[in-house]
Amino acid sequence: MGLPDQLLLVNILPDSSCVSSLVPAGAQGGSVARAILESKKFTVRALTRDVTQPNAQALRDLGAEVVKGDLNDEKSVEATLKGAYGAFLANASLCIKDLLLSPRGRWWQTWPSLGLKHVVYSGLEHGEVEEHFWAAGVPMTSVRVAAYFENFLTAWKPAKAPDGDYYSLVLPMGDVPMDGISVADIGAAVSSIFNSPEEFIGKAVGLSAEKLTVQQYADVLSKGQSLRDTYKKLGFPMAEEIANMCLFYQMKPDRDVKLTHRLNPKVKSFSQFISENKEAFKGL
Repeated sequence: MGLPDQLLLVNILPDSSCVSSLVPAGAQGGSVARAILESKKFTVRALTRDVTQPNAQALRDLGAEVVKGDLNDEKSVEATLKGAYGAFLANASLCIKDLLLSPRGRWWQTWPSLGLKHVVYSGLEHGEVEEHFWAAGVPMTSVRVAAYFENFLTAWKPAKAPDGDYYSLVLPMGDVPMDGISVADIGAAVSSIFNSPEEFIGKAVGLSAEKLTVQQYADVLSKGQSLRDTYKKLGFPMAEEIANMCLFYQMKPDRDVKLTHRLNPKVKSFSQFISENKEAFKGL
């Protein structure tokens, strides 16, 4: 599987050292890079195959150094990582997992020898990539994020029922509360983790802005209108993936709302997030 063009390797440099970040720009990676740049405690170097792409330009506009390179090229990656303080790695897609677990992607095994002091890896509980990092002796914090609030603007957007004056919220969670967070708020939390390595290296951190049931999410979305929390086999793209994800969240993975708010005091609640994104629901 090929790598997407927007995949970035971002080095974050406090003075003469740096934090490296392997991330898909625009999601977690973009959030982390922006937060670290805004903190002004680090400078950022971004590695991308296409330095003219919009995501690369956006980081450059924020003050990042953008350099041309390829994640399939071990020497290119190591040259960018040289002198790094640490790293942020987001396993947000199968192509990243395939790269890291393939022979051509085993460059991450050399990270301890490069002198990296702190790696923050974002993935799910006990995934293959995470286990490889622990086994390699990488000084790591494992970050496990909650469901993105942004999903309610796209795949989870309420759909009007064809047989009545109500909307269906397609989340098969039953009465089990589901943790959520805006992807835009993840960056500040990760930035805080990098700033406190003595507290977080060797630990797993579950990020969540708040924990709500589907009915509570529906109440925020409906604001007094009739909104039913049913899940139907609608045949839309990603239906099976959403069902599997909700099955995982029904197992009540460990996410820490209180810690998340400490790491990012400005983290938004679901109600605040929806209030800021009203335009997405026009026409419903």
